[in-house]
Amino acid sequence: MQNITYVTGNYGKYISVKEKFEKYGINIEYSKIDIDEPDINDIEIISKEKAISAYEQIKSPVFVVDCGFYIRSYPNNPYYPGAFVKRSGVASNIDKVLSDMSNENDRYCYFLDCLTYYDGEEFIQFYGKSEGNLSYEPRGNELKKAKSNLWYIFIPKNCTKTLAEMSDEERTTRIDDRTDATIDFINWIKEKNKKTIETKQSLTKKLTK
Repeated sequence: MQNITYVTGNYGKYISVKEKFEKYGINIEYSKIDIDEPDINDIEIISKEKAISAYEQIKSPVFVVDCGFYIRSYPNNPYYPGAFVKRSGVASNIDKVLSDMSNENDRYCYFLDCLTYYDGEEFIQFYGKSEGNLSYEPRGNELKKAKSNLWYIFIPKNCTKTLAEMSDEERTTRIDDRTDATIDFINWIKEKNKKTIETKQSLTKKLTK
């Protein structure tokens, strides 16, 4: 299988994802390129369009990861901001989020990831969801690995700390019933590589008979 390039403007995300791949002996490349996002609140469509755009520029297998953040009881706008995390300014202005939610007792929210792989022919998408609650104030130290400022106000299900307060081990081993799009993608790659090797071995045996 050809090298795969992770296209993202967030180096922190790349580092986090790269570590997961390395555990399984898979190398990924990094590329930061400008990609226009469709003006639609649907991470599945956004992710697919971005993967197409990235492939057209790089001309080799790519994957992109888009993340939505959904706050169930956001005042006058349930499940805001959804796929518009960056464009809405929510990710860069967590103080406003907490201010808007100051009178809300229902703090339920969740991250929803959509990972899209495209190699010029094959599309495949994987999803990951992490549920939890909003804190009442930003908590945690500055982290280079932080995928988003939302880490400072997101408390995963069954936890008492925000993601930013947790150690690497705590974030990795937490039991919050989350699903992981990246791990599902890695398993898909492993299975794809396995089938490729088996096919080559079978062809070699036929040729040597």
